[in-house]
Amino acid sequence: MNYLGIVLLVTRILFTLMGLMVMHFMVFAVIGLFFKKRYPKTEKRYKYGLIIPARNEETVVSKLIESIQKNEYPQEKLHIFVIAHNCTDKTAEIARKYSGNISVYEYNNPEENTMGYAFKYLFSCIERDFGTKNFDGFFLFNADNILDKNYIARMNDAFDYFGKECVITSFRNSKNFGTNLISGLYGMYFTTGCRFESRGRTVMGCSTRVQGTGYLVNSKIVENGWKYVTLAEDWEFTTDQILQGCNIRYCDDAVFYDEQPTSARIMWRQRVRWSRGHLIVFYTRIKDLLSKLFTGKIKNRGSVYDIMANVLPVPLIISCLYIIQGALLLTAPFVDKTLTYRQIFIGSSTNLLLSDGVLFEWLRSAILYNFMMILGAITIFVVERKRIMKVSFVKKALVSLLWPLFLFLQFPMDYQALFSRNLGWKPIPHNDQTSFEHVNQKENAAAQ
Repeated sequence: MNYLGIVLLVTRILFTLMGLMVMHFMVFAVIGLFFKKRYPKTEKRYKYGLIIPARNEETVVSKLIESIQKNEYPQEKLHIFVIAHNCTDKTAEIARKYSGNISVYEYNNPEENTMGYAFKYLFSCIERDFGTKNFDGFFLFNADNILDKNYIARMNDAFDYFGKECVITSFRNSKNFGTNLISGLYGMYFTTGCRFESRGRTVMGCSTRVQGTGYLVNSKIVENGWKYVTLAEDWEFTTDQILQGCNIRYCDDAVFYDEQPTSARIMWRQRVRWSRGHLIVFYTRIKDLLSKLFTGKIKNRGSVYDIMANVLPVPLIISCLYIIQGALLLTAPFVDKTLTYRQIFIGSSTNLLLSDGVLFEWLRSAILYNFMMILGAITIFVVERKRIMKVSFVKKALVSLLWPLFLFLQFPMDYQALFSRNLGWKPIPHNDQTSFEHVNQKENAAAQ
């Protein structure tokens, strides 16, 4: 075998191994497409605290509070906690106008500006003023969320089904899916995560992960406070729960809505921040994950492996493999004088399907990737058509066509996150005025 053959063989083996490491993602996607975990309704009504972190959210915080107070769940079993975090507007003042079981706290510290710090301070206040043990569990939201009228009841069913031992996450829908292409692509991102990731994992008994907001934790988890304060507190929390043997389950019938960015600039900024947070979790948790996976007796080894595969910076690894392959191929004519760049990159034919040239191999991979991603987006619009409302056919088509690009942007974003050292948390503006009544009109129409 000549130099070219060795380079191609070794790099193809590496690509194949990388693919095999995450092949189970496809299994979860197929299972989630056709099946879901159902939870019997329970007569038990647990007591919950509902956590709302808010930074300059005066335009939307009232919508979430109203959707909680109008939920079909005994209000005496619910207590709303609002933490106005580094606010310069009337968020706290607006929240205090609501009567009932609601407590509003304020915390100002410009040096502690991630959502995790808001959670940390608020849980210390809850322990001091109420005692976390006086609640069975806590819901964690964002101020721009709105709940379906049965949201808390359906989450309560799942919480009871698992004996209150699991973290429960839920279906993340979008208030503004159809506003523009950016919000539509974001909506696709979270809907895909629920349908193709969380559903299949829960059906198969594997732990899923929380995605920022809309999840329920047992009060025992926060009895000693909240310690996750980095740019990706959800990834940190997920990883540590799995390492500790606590599973995260998904309730597909519990639907909440949040507002997605509509600006390409804000989209880029937010996703780079997510990438940086993801890398931090990889740096700080990979050793513990590997140790847990290969040593000791554990019941959730599959979940540990799955979250390890999730925290790997896959775009960085794949792009590095392509860079190494390309660099080695560029040196091939100098190592083997019988080779030419045309032979290496074009091959013996210019036929896309038949050519053995590396450029055509890359092109075939790109075409297959785009086809699979577009097909996946179309599938989501079909199977979730009752929950994705008021999106025109043209926008659905454009979102489907642009979906591969939206995912591909993760490559440059990961590189920016890798080399940027001063990525701080910046608020995402929320102005959508979708109400509880509007959301539940959509739900009623979908049910019919």
